[in-house]
Amino acid sequence: MIRHYAVRRHFAFVAVPLVLAACSQQDAKPPPPVSPAAEAVGPAQDCLSLAQFSNTRIRDDWTIDFIGGAGNRVWRVTLPNRCSGLKSADSFTYATSLSQLCRQDIVYPLMRVGNGFQRGGGCGLAQFTPVKLSQ
Repeated sequence: MIRHYAVRRHFAFVAVPLVLAACSQQDAKPPPPVSPAAEAVGPAQDCLSLAQFSNTRIRDDWTIDFIGGAGNRVWRVTLPNRCSGLKSADSFTYATSLSQLCRQDIVYPLMRVGNGFQRGGGCGLAQFTPVKLSQ
């Protein structure tokens, strides 16, 4: 019985630091510069009506531009975390019960696998900032 307790205590001394190390946040790397560069032309907003954009451009694993109308309106979303596979998939999907996308919504990279598609891991959105793209 004492031996069993000693093993548990030893396990706790080994497991607790490993668990804490796994939970600790690593230094987040800042996203690389986005191309094309953009200048904010208004305040960021939490939601964007689905009717306001007709196209999207995935710039990298951190950045999505939502393009409205004939391309004369653009809202840039810089994700709070890298969305692995977003750029290489070059497409994403989302589900919303509302008529808008909001910063707390989740997008999923949509990867081509064989003759079909597979949804990648979910990535949280951020605020939608109206921008003017550099040419």
